[in-house]
Amino acid sequence: MVNLIVKDIIGSQIAMATEAGDKVFNTIYSYLKQTTNVTLDFSNISILTTAFLNAAIGQLYGEKTFTSEFLNEHLKIVNVQDEDKALFPIVIQRAKEYFKNREGFEDSANQVFYGSK
Repeated sequence: MVNLIVKDIIGSQIAMATEAGDKVFNTIYSYLKQTTNVTLDFSNISILTTAFLNAAIGQLYGEKTFTSEFLNEHLKIVNVQDEDKALFPIVIQRAKEYFKNREGFEDSANQVFYGSK
């Protein structure tokens, strides 16, 4: 079991940027691919956004290496502020839907933004 402190990984109490989320993702991924149990600790994080969480956690659901069951068994999230807890199920559900039909989501986005593929 490894305890990863988000604040230490990103060097800030503010977890907003996708780039910071990518740092967390890469750290988590390196342990999970070794089947190491990971506790992701959000102590002292004062601002948390879905953009950060999409990069940090959502990407894990796109990896063919990990199933939802594997992640539920090997990844534990702790010390999240009460007002931020609702973000996690949203991010996870959105990631599952996106990676299940990535091409469909991208086609829909292209239609909205550009009027075609």
